[in-house]
Amino acid sequence: MSPQDALAQAREAGLDLVEVAPTSRPPVCRIMDYSKYKYDQDKKQKEARKRQHTVKLKEIRYKARIEEHDYQTKLSHIKDFMTKGSKVKISLRFRGRELAHQELGGALMDKIIKDIASIGEPEKRPAREGRFLNMVLIPK
Repeated sequence: MSPQDALAQAREAGLDLVEVAPTSRPPVCRIMDYSKYKYDQDKKQKEARKRQHTVKLKEIRYKARIEEHDYQTKLSHIKDFMTKGSKVKISLRFRGRELAHQELGGALMDKIIKDIASIGEPEKRPAREGRFLNMVLIPK
């Protein structure tokens, strides 16, 4: 149908002529109420966003020399975050002369990986960035 005929039909019906598929040959157009079409599209997008689950990244900071009770408390926070579906970034900060004993940090990171093995795993292995040793854990 020619564009002029389609426009005439749309005016007779009191509707709009909307181009649905502009890339196809010939372009596909439809006679419809454009404002209702836009409303339905917005409603579908809003519903899709509502159903979408966003993964949050939580951060827990450790020190190289940490007492057992503090370690267990932070470990329970990590487990809570991971059971709720969040990723967890573990940051271990070296202060002063602790930089000379980085094996303590590596041992602590290995201990964390072992303790959360039932609910999560490392997405990114421990890597040193300046004075920090960082790793990211994801839930299973």
